[in-house]
Amino acid sequence: MRGNVFIAGLGLIGGSLAKAIKKAHSQAHIVGFDLRESELGLAEALNIIDEKAVSFEDGAKKADLIILAVPVLKTEQMIETLAGLHLKEGVLITDTGSTKSRIMNRASLLSNKGVAFIGGHPMAGSHKSGVAASKELLFENAFYLLTPGGAAEEKHVAILKKWLDGTRAKILEVTAEEHDEMTGVISHFPHIIAASLVHQARKFNEENPLIERLAAGGFRDITRIASSNPEMWKDISLHNKEMLLTLLADWRDEMNGVLSILETEDEDKLYHYFNDAKIFRDGLPAASKGAIPAFYEMYVDVPDYPGVISELTGYLADERISITNIRIVETRDDVFGVLVISFQSEKDRLRAKQCIEQKTTYDLFLA
Repeated sequence: MRGNVFIAGLGLIGGSLAKAIKKAHSQAHIVGFDLRESELGLAEALNIIDEKAVSFEDGAKKADLIILAVPVLKTEQMIETLAGLHLKEGVLITDTGSTKSRIMNRASLLSNKGVAFIGGHPMAGSHKSGVAASKELLFENAFYLLTPGGAAEEKHVAILKKWLDGTRAKILEVTAEEHDEMTGVISHFPHIIAASLVHQARKFNEENPLIERLAAGGFRDITRIASSNPEMWKDISLHNKEMLLTLLADWRDEMNGVLSILETEDEDKLYHYFNDAKIFRDGLPAASKGAIPAFYEMYVDVPDYPGVISELTGYLADERISITNIRIVETRDDVFGVLVISFQSEKDRLRAKQCIEQKTTYDLFLA
């Protein structure tokens, strides 16, 4: 396909979409805009975009496809601005926000003018942020949800899907209400729970500093999402407030049920509570990408001597295996440390496992 693609917001998501579109549609002209001049300049220097927009308004007026890859509150503001502009005939507008009901309501400003707006939510992410971390195949095999607006016809959805061919994502159409309910349950609500667990540990840590040391292992893993951008999650939580209020009320009832089981010491109910959760959790697809980005981690017991980390990363580099993050979660003097290496895909993790098993005698396991 050919045409002017205007991407507002050149972070991880916007940059990755630019790369995917450029790869699949060599005749497309990618124009970028970002309030952060450093990100905008870097995107141009790395040839992620073909041109910098003079302003948001200028870039939008010339576009055949507009992608709003900005935080949800900013998306609403941009929709209002677009509604007041004279846009090209047949322009298609989409976004990448994690909530949809409020955005689609605001997009009625465009629909009422006959402008096709299709809400979008690519469910993928990375340990890293910014346009420098963008990847052409960030969305490969990830779910990409679309919520067509009132003026969006089937042909518009088909055109957007064609533009998104290069993402290699699994594109699904849902209503805005369905989207916010599903992502509320499996993404937005878990972020609140993770944050609450961290707050609870922080309070106990004030009385017993040993808590912080003990929380470095599994507790850190199950609360990983609490380290996400607080500004972004403030906006998402407010956008999906009604769904989250319902879920929190359900959670309160759930915890009251657990409280009752423990108070009565009902062993049978307690067993089934854990067992039923185990059965459902074990049945979830392990290799599929979901609403919360999966990070494929490998734990390696490494001896504590200078250069051991560079040794391992050197082996992986020789095999051209990319890593997304690396950290030490536990060290003991003169014995072993646990090195956690994260990969973008299961394929990379399995290749790394085979590489390290062949070249070292270190114990390792996959998370």
